[in-house]
Amino acid sequence: MKEYEAILEIINQCPGNKDRDTFFEEIETDDVEAYVKARFAGQEITYDKTVLKDGSIVFDIMASGIHQRYTFTEI
Repeated sequence: MKEYEAILEIINQCPGNKDRDTFFEEIETDDVEAYVKARFAGQEITYDKTVLKDGSIVFDIMASGIHQRYTFTEI
């Protein structure tokens, strides 16, 4: 199983507030996409997946009308 640093950013949609709630965790998984789907189970979600040049995997997620970004970097 691979180990990742996972960063979850909850992006504030209010025009006057550009702050983000940011959470860090270390996880073990062989499938980050399955991890994201399980993390948001029971919610209606859509997402875009991007693999960066450094190998990090970024999911831009809309879950229940809230924009969130999960970034996974292998440790």
